[in-house]
Amino acid sequence: MSTTASAVVARLESLADPEELPRVRRRLAPDEPAIGMRMRDLFTVAAEARSMPLEEVERLLDEPAYEPRMAACCVLDFKAREALGDRALSELYLRRHDRITTWDMVDRAAPRVVGAPLVGGDVGLLHELARSPQPLRRRTAATAPLYFVRSGSESDLAGGFAVVAALAADPEPVVHQAVGIFLKHAGERVPLLLSSFLDRHAATMPRAAVRLAVEKVDPSVRRRYVG
Repeated sequence: MSTTASAVVARLESLADPEELPRVRRRLAPDEPAIGMRMRDLFTVAAEARSMPLEEVERLLDEPAYEPRMAACCVLDFKAREALGDRALSELYLRRHDRITTWDMVDRAAPRVVGAPLVGGDVGLLHELARSPQPLRRRTAATAPLYFVRSGSESDLAGGFAVVAALAADPEPVVHQAVGIFLKHAGERVPLLLSSFLDRHAATMPRAAVRLAVEKVDPSVRRRYVG
């Protein structure tokens, strides 16, 4: 397949499945266009296009339909796997964040594309995103540090905890779900940091976020926070 945006869009449209469209629409705004297709087919197309130039990835982000933009996020993730810490990928993601319109676009790309370049460095960028009035930018702030769980130092993880502390009481489900997911996974690696965090913040966190955060802790500890 040619690694141009137009070729990727044509390939995605060739895989349209009307039966999938209602499932896709559940994650979209009412007026957001979509092709309707199986996600595994979308991931396959994106993997085949992983070598496309960044200017073509940006053209995918300009597309109105959900699937080409999701494919662009997948391509960025595939590129980041091959070039961890490539700031050109992060810069494109952040510059075109307005075209990232669903939580799954964030979750697909943010850890490797935004998080990986920050390992061993400053997380001020994530604090800036955490202050955004736009919920999906705040979700990026909470999701990018998931990369630290697997590949960062304890100092990196502490930086991730500091970012999600700024979002702990966020009322938006798309944000506090991401907070809970980060805490759940980070807590497996540094359980004392999780306990300390929850001692400070659990009382003001949305209950859904707390329940996510303690999913993997000992039941006796879990009861301290969720009853």
